[in-house]
Amino acid sequence: MPASATAAIHYRIDAFDPYAHLYRIQLDIALPDPAGQLLRLPAWIPGSYMIRDFARNITQISAAAAGIPIALRKIDKSTWQLPPLTAPVTVTYSVYAWDLSVRAAHLDQKHAYFNGSSVFLEVVGQADQPCTLDIEPPRIPEAQHWRVATSLSEAGARRYGFGRYRADNYADLIDHPVEIADFSLVSFDACGVPHDFVLTGLHNADLQRIARDLKVICEYQIKLFGEPAPFARYVFITWVVGDGYGGLEHRASTSLICSRDDLPLAKNADSMSDCYRTYLGLCSHEYFHSWNVKRIAPAIPYDLAQENHTPLLWAFEGITSYYDDLVLVRTGLISPTDYLDMLGKTITRILRNPGRLQQSVADSSFDAWTKFYKQDENSANAIVSYYAKGSLVALGLDLLLRRVSDQQVTFDEVMRALWQRHGLTGIPVQEHDIQHTCARLLQEKNAAPAALELLQQFCEHAIYSSAELQLEEWLRSAGVEYALRKSVSMSDSGGSAGKNADRRPDLGISSGSASHGASVTRVLNGSAAHRAGISAGDVLIAIDNVRVDNGSLEKVLNRYQPGDVIDVHGFRRDELMQFRVTLAEPALDTCYLTIIDEETVRRWLQPQSLQPQ
Repeated sequence: MPASATAAIHYRIDAFDPYAHLYRIQLDIALPDPAGQLLRLPAWIPGSYMIRDFARNITQISAAAAGIPIALRKIDKSTWQLPPLTAPVTVTYSVYAWDLSVRAAHLDQKHAYFNGSSVFLEVVGQADQPCTLDIEPPRIPEAQHWRVATSLSEAGARRYGFGRYRADNYADLIDHPVEIADFSLVSFDACGVPHDFVLTGLHNADLQRIARDLKVICEYQIKLFGEPAPFARYVFITWVVGDGYGGLEHRASTSLICSRDDLPLAKNADSMSDCYRTYLGLCSHEYFHSWNVKRIAPAIPYDLAQENHTPLLWAFEGITSYYDDLVLVRTGLISPTDYLDMLGKTITRILRNPGRLQQSVADSSFDAWTKFYKQDENSANAIVSYYAKGSLVALGLDLLLRRVSDQQVTFDEVMRALWQRHGLTGIPVQEHDIQHTCARLLQEKNAAPAALELLQQFCEHAIYSSAELQLEEWLRSAGVEYALRKSVSMSDSGGSAGKNADRRPDLGISSGSASHGASVTRVLNGSAAHRAGISAGDVLIAIDNVRVDNGSLEKVLNRYQPGDVIDVHGFRRDELMQFRVTLAEPALDTCYLTIIDEETVRRWLQPQSLQPQ
C-alpha cells in the first residue's frame, strides 16, 4: 500500500469539541460483511487487567451508505451490527474523553490523548486487515502549536504532524497511544534506534539529563536481550501533574504520568532525588515490557471483550518489577546502597499486608481482574501484590540460580532464553515454561540433581503457596544481611536502619482526612483497632476525650505507650461509637538491608556493560 493510500478500513479522529471533551470518529469500511457487519469496542486494555467497558463513553453513533442513513443495532454493551449490505459504509460516532489516566482517553484545551482501544471500533472479522488513520488538528485557538506524538507509522503525515498514519492490523492500531499537545520534546539514539521523550504539562525539567539517563537504561536493556531492538523507534509519553504516578506499556511506546517534583531540575546538576529515582524506575519498568509481556507473552487469547485469566502475571509484572530498579544499579545510575534501600521498602510493603499469608502469587495473578484491580478496605488482609511479591520471587530465583550453579546461570540467561524461545517466535508462554527454562539452563551447566530439586521446591513454595518467603536465606547468599525493626512513625516506609522506636504505640490502621476527624481507610487483622472493633469507614473524632483529626491522630497516640488502654470515640455512619482500645507495639515489619560481603554483592549488582548478542 502506498504511504498515503487509504486502506479498506480507514479511521478519522477529530478532537472536535475539547471543551466538552468529545472526539468524533469516522470509520469507513470498504467491504462490510454482507451478512451484517459487527462492530465492537474493547472492554479492557492490555496491561491493565480490569473490565472498563469503554463503550459506555460512546455518546452518539450512526451509519450511512452512499450518504443514505442505515440502521445500526446495538446487540450487547460493546457491540453494534449493521444490516446486510455489500456497499461501502461509513460509521460516525462521538466518544466522551475525560479520563486522565494512561488507560483510556482525555481531551481538553490543554492536550488530546487517546488509546485506540477506547476510541476505535473493531471491524469484527477483519481485525487482521491493514488500516489507516487520519488525525485531524483541533480547531481551537489554544491548539495552534500542538503536535502529534505517537509510535504509529506515518503514511503521509510528517513526523510529529497531523495527517495520515497506518497500522498493520487492528491490534497494531490500538497499541500505539497518541498524545497531541504543545509538548516538550527531546530525542536520543539507543543502540542506533531513535527514541523520543515527550513531556506534556507545566514543568521546568532538565530534558537533557532525562535523555542522558534514559539512553543508558535503554541501551542496557537492548543489549541484555540482544540487538537489534524489537522496534524501529520508541516514544516515551509523560504527563506532568501535581500529584500522580503510573504507566502502561505498548509495543513501541509507553504512556506515563508523574508528579512535577519527580523530574530533575537543571540547577540540581547530577543529584539523584528519591522521586527522580522512582520515575526512572517507572520508565525502566515500562521499557522492559517491550520484551517481557509485549513479545514474551502469556498463553491467553487476548479476547478484549472479556477477562483473560492467567496465573503468570507474577512473572510478567513481577520479573519486570525486579529488573526495573536492578537496571538502575547495574548501569551505575544509583548505588548498591540505594538499590538495597529500595528493595527494603518493597519487602516492607509486603510484610505489612497480612494478605501475603492468605493468597499465593499465582492466585493473585489469576484473580487480578476481580481482586487486585478492585481493591477495597479489606484487600490488605486478603490479597498480595503480584507486582511486589512477584519481584521478590524473581529475586529469589535469580539468587538461587546463582548459588546452585556457582554464578554460571543467572536470571539474565533465563530472560535471554525466553526471548529466543518465545519473544522472537511468538510462541506463547505456558504456566511452567519459566521453571522449565531455569531447569534446562542448570542442566546445560551440569548442575547436580539436588539443584533441580531445590528449584522445584522453591517454585512450589514461592509461587504456589502463601507461606513466608525465605528472604533472609536468599539475601545472605548474595552477601546481604536482612534485618527487621519496628516502624518509627506511620509514614516510615522502611529501607534504612531508622531510629529507636522508643515504645511507640500502634493502632493498626490507615487513615485519611474527613471533615470532622480521621477517616479509617483500613484495619489490619490482629491489630489493636481490629480487636477493639474499629472498622474501615469509621471517622475517629476523639482519644480520651481529646479531639483528633487525621493531622493530629499520630501525635496524640504518641502520648501513650504499648499496653495503655484508651477510649476512642468515632462515628460509624451517623451513629456515635465508643471503642476501648489496648494499644500494641509496632510489629517487626520494617525491613532494612546491609552489605556484608562486598565481592558477592558486586557479582550480583555491579555496573555491567553488555556486549551485543
